[in-house]
Parts: sequence; structure tokens; C-alpha cells
Amino acid sequence: MKLFYSPTSPYVRKVMACAITRGLAGQIEKLSCNPHASPDDLVAHNPTSKVPCLVTDDGLALFDSPVICEFLDSQGDARPLFPTTAAARWRALKLQAMGDGILDAAVPCRGELGKPKEAAREGQIARFKAAISRTVDALEVDPPHKLVDVGSIAVACALGYLDFRFASDPWRPAHPKLAAWYETFAQNPGIAETVPRE
Repeated sequence: MKLFYSPTSPYVRKVMACAITRGLAGQIEKLSCNPHASPDDLVAHNPTSKVPCLVTDDGLALFDSPVICEFLDSQGDARPLFPTTAAARWRALKLQAMGDGILDAAVPCRGELGKPKEAAREGQIARFKAAISRTVDALEVDPPHKLVDVGSIAVACALGYLDFRFASDPWRPAHPKLAAWYETFAQNPGIAETVPRE
């Protein structure tokens, strides 16, 4: 398998955390690229020029982290990251959506923060930050479980991204239950081995 990736992408981190947890990381060749430059080799597999993009051994290109994570979960015989019982599955998928939702607000928010200030931009930044805040507040009320599944991995990657890119606006002080969960969960190999670095 080949994975087009950007080293600091939290969506790539989620995919690699799932691959490590499933024992598949050694089967993935990582191809670093800048998706913003729309490199030909990435665009040939993913017309949206986004990472992660996984090319399977039989040449099928998969993109969007939920799709790639589900594919990885179908490989090998490790314990599933997508639970099979209804209640556990829906909770894992809900948590994945919450983690991805934080990232869907945090990634563009960081981009907007790097641009010149203007009223319209400030309004968009406030909207992104409010979405992040509401979701982290909801996770404080009902933190993820200790079980390693796609939902808990997605939330951990999202919180890690907030630590990495929004350190001046820390989420931990107002969310002690979630912070305690994260400190313990971050010791899992898939999370510990994928901490982003500049």
C-alpha cells in the first residue's frame, strides 16, 4: 500500500494511528507531498488533491480519512476499530464525527489566523472557534472510553492537533475529565508514535 501524506496533517495522523493499531504500518509506503501544490502523482490518484490518499495493493485509490480507516480495519485479523455491536459502533462513529468536526474547524481556522485581519475573516474565525469549543465541551460531559476504536483515535488526533496548533489557547484547563482521558489514551502506540512535529 502507498499513502500520500503531509507530515503534520491530523487526518494523516488518524490514518497512521489506525494502521499502527491494526499492525499494518509496516505494509504502508509513505509518499510525502504538498497537497496545496497539487502534485501530479497525488492528483492522478485523488482529483481533490487532498491527503491522506491511500493506494491499495491492487491499485484502488481511497481518500478521506474515514474511508481509509475503514479499509485498514478490513485488513488483517487484529481486533476491529469499527465495533460490530450496534451500540458500540454508533458511539465510535459519533466520536469519529466529533473528532473530525473539531479538525474540520481547526484546520481552516489556523489558515485564516495566518492572513491579514479583516471583519469577514474575524467572523469566520469566531465561528470556527465556537464549533471547536462546543465540541470539546460536549466531549468533557461524555469523554471517550478507554477502548481503542476509530472514534477514540479520531478524538485523540483532534485534541493533539489543538495542542500542536493552538497552544496559546489551551483546551485542557476547562476540561479536566477529557484531559485525564487524553493523558491515558495518548500512551497507546498509534497515538504515541504519531505525535506531530514541525
